[in-house]
Amino acid sequence: QYKSVYEALKKIIRTEGVLRPLRGLNITALGAGPAHALYFACYEQVKRSLSDIIQSGGNSHIANGVAGSVATVLHDAVMNPAEVVKQRMQMYNSPYRGLLDCVRTVTHTEGIGAFYRSYSTQLTMNIPFQAVHFITYELMQEQLNPHRRYNPSSHIVSGAVAGAVSAAVTTPLDVCKTLLNTQENVALSSINVSGHLTGMANAFRTVYRLGGAPAFFKGAQARVIYQMPSTAIAWSVYEFFKYFLTKQQQEQEAGSGPL
Repeated sequence: QYKSVYEALKKIIRTEGVLRPLRGLNITALGAGPAHALYFACYEQVKRSLSDIIQSGGNSHIANGVAGSVATVLHDAVMNPAEVVKQRMQMYNSPYRGLLDCVRTVTHTEGIGAFYRSYSTQLTMNIPFQAVHFITYELMQEQLNPHRRYNPSSHIVSGAVAGAVSAAVTTPLDVCKTLLNTQENVALSSINVSGHLTGMANAFRTVYRLGGAPAFFKGAQARVIYQMPSTAIAWSVYEFFKYFLTKQQQEQEAGSGPL
């Protein structure tokens, strides 16, 4: 329907209002806090444990990738329902009046399971996404910040590059996940698909029928543009609080030492 990110944004604002692209932002904000806290806490714990086993005292990229994958399982358990609601509210001509209306309608018509229909697909996408993401971030840090000190500019650049690379690589999986989440009637009816679409294999076949191989990379530009600042901000905030809390702990330990 749209040839570029700019064209899509312009048409959406013109036909549905300037606030239309922000629909679903409230549910994303509600889920993001606890999901990211769980995510980074799990990542640090698993990375530390595995690094000691695989490469004691060093930085293991295997440990980074596995830790990111484990953290993703917990993170997505919280964020998957929020993602379903957000995407349904952001659909073209979305029938939902708001957050609560969307939750009530989906629960009534499709059941609670609808909020986790794409969970396995989400994990299929996000586990490789996060594995690539964390490995890329750590590789960038080795180059830009080899002594691993708190360095805001290196965290921003490393986070942005990690987000861009992982987003580009996993775009085909994101396209399939979005189709499962939205059950977009116009697209499905155009190829005579009735009922609810389920499963990654069905999603892949349907996307291919809709537009061939290029259909798997529709939205890649928008996805990279979105992920770069998102991951840059996430890593910057995380590294700041990690530095701040570690410094406070060290000062407290120094202050409570022997006189």
